[in-house]
Parts: sequence; C-alpha cells; structure tokens
Amino acid sequence: MITPDLTDGLVPRVIIPPDPDRSLALELVRATEAAAIASARWMGRDDEHRVDRAAVDAIRPVLDSVRMNGVVVIGEGEKDASPRLHSGERVGDGTGPEVDIAVDPIDGSMLTAKSLPDAISALAVAPRGALFDPGPAVYMQKLVVPAAAAGQVDLDAPIADTLATVAAALGRDIAELTVAVLDRPRHEKLITEIRQAGARIRFLLDGDVAAAIMAVSPGCGVDLLVGTGGTPEGVLAACALRCLGGQLLGRLVARDAKEKKALRKAGHDLDAILDTETLVRGGNVFFAATGVTDGPLLDGVRYDDNRVITQSLSMRSRSGTVRLIEGRHDPARSALINN
Repeated sequence: MITPDLTDGLVPRVIIPPDPDRSLALELVRATEAAAIASARWMGRDDEHRVDRAAVDAIRPVLDSVRMNGVVVIGEGEKDASPRLHSGERVGDGTGPEVDIAVDPIDGSMLTAKSLPDAISALAVAPRGALFDPGPAVYMQKLVVPAAAAGQVDLDAPIADTLATVAAALGRDIAELTVAVLDRPRHEKLITEIRQAGARIRFLLDGDVAAAIMAVSPGCGVDLLVGTGGTPEGVLAACALRCLGGQLLGRLVARDAKEKKALRKAGHDLDAILDTETLVRGGNVFFAATGVTDGPLLDGVRYDDNRVITQSLSMRSRSGTVRLIEGRHDPARSALINN
C-alpha cells in the first residue's frame, strides 16, 4: 500500500511501507557470494573436496546472521560428509519468518576443481512446508522447457515429439534447438534419439541447476533440459522457475531395489509426475545464485585491482522481479571474504 503524506501542507510525499522481504532477498545474495568467493579460490586445483568444503564453510555463517527461522530441506552436508547444512538443520538467527531452505553451496564442485564453466552457488527460501522433501531420493528424471512450451509437453513422450512441440512453441526448426543433457552413460539412448531428431546438444559435465535456469532464460543458448539428474538440484531449479516461469516435470528414479523400498517406505510414489508447483508450493519464493566459474548464465568470480568481483541473480516469485547484481568486494574490508 502506498500512502500519501500530507503533513508538510505542501507537496504530498509518497511513503512506501518497509518490506522486510527485500532485505531477505539481498541477504541471500550475500550468502551465495560468500560461497562463490571461497570456492573460487580452489578453481583449477583439482580438489573437489576442498572446493565443496570452502563453499559450505563460507555460506553457513552468513545464513546464521539472516533474520529468519529456517530449516534445511535440501542440503549438502550429508551427501558430502560435511557436518554442516544437512537436512533438518536449523539456520538463521532464530527470529523472523519460518522458512524452508534449499541450498547447494557449490553446484559444480568438479567444474570448479577443473576450471570448467557453469559452476554456481545457489540458494532458495520458501515458506515453511513449501519445499518438496525428497528424503532418500537421489535422482530424478527431468524435463525443463521455456514458458512458451509450458503445459504442452509430456514427460513420457518420445524426445522427438517433445522437440517438435518446443520448436513449434518457439517458432523455430528442431535443428535450431539446443538441448542440455548431463554427459552420462545412462543417457546414451536419449542422446542418440536427440541427434536423430536433428537438435543440437549442450553436454553438461556436472551440475544442472544452471542449465535448467538457462533453458527458461532467453539468450543463454539452451532451449530445454532433459535427462536424469540430482533430485535436490531439481527442487532448487523448481524454485528458480517459480520466479522465472517455464515448466519442470520430473519423476523420482530409484537406483536399485533397496532404494526403491526406502522411497516407498518414505511415502513416495515412483510413478507420480512432479511439476514445478509440486516441488515448491506457495507464492513467495526467493532464489539467489552467484557464478563461481564463467558460463552463459553468470560470470565467475574475478580478481581485479584489489577487488573481488562477483555476478549474481536475485529473484522473487511474488513480484516476478529478477535482478542481475554485480558485487565489488574489498578484500581488506569485506566480511564475506574475511569470514
């Protein structure tokens, strides 16, 4: 609500009531900046563990300073043998809104360790109870398409049909589409079918959160993402899509009989199609990401003239606002660098 202030008797002034959520959006960017800066120092040093550890150690203190009462639903700690940011852990200063947290301090630790593109630090916040909890589900079959094709695709359709649908929605030929796919042996048949349909392929060596965002962001050179990847990354991508538009369809995938039994025991239907709204509910979702290594989505961390330069995205689903933020950090004074 905008209220005119007439107290001075002259020209009315417009007073915009404070919105604490705006402060939250910026604090989330500070957290991903801290993780990106810390992990980028290990770029090209071929040590994935140190990359991941640096990101986790840097992001946690910033999260604990944020005015929120957060619970980690999607975390990194358990998967990477880290004592921090595991599922169920509480973060924030204990005051403010009750929220769910999805965090990947470094999506692309191998990419960073080998100085390859597209590594990011990503974080999402949603109202308490809004995030899908995958429990023991490590992998998910995914399809991400831009807004023009949303509601027109089927996860179980042949990939040639999906490509035809997306091409028609975008007003292009299939030969002009670029499909993002993780470069894994499990995708050999899928890759063959994409090639036979005539589309181009952008192979992903690691991490598909950035690629999912690129698929719904014009000008990034990716038109859709398909294949089986991490379930936590799928939830994070869904948070970004709630802000950007587009559509994510997914289905949980069990790697073996033991995992299938665990998933069913946790109450998961392995035949169910999960969409963006299933993976993250509610109308007030925040997403932040900072580039670690260069990519079409974000520039990586740079060092220039006694400054550490970062590039980040800040998004909010309620307003639909997407901000591209360049940070210039002074190594001698920045708490993000000297934490």
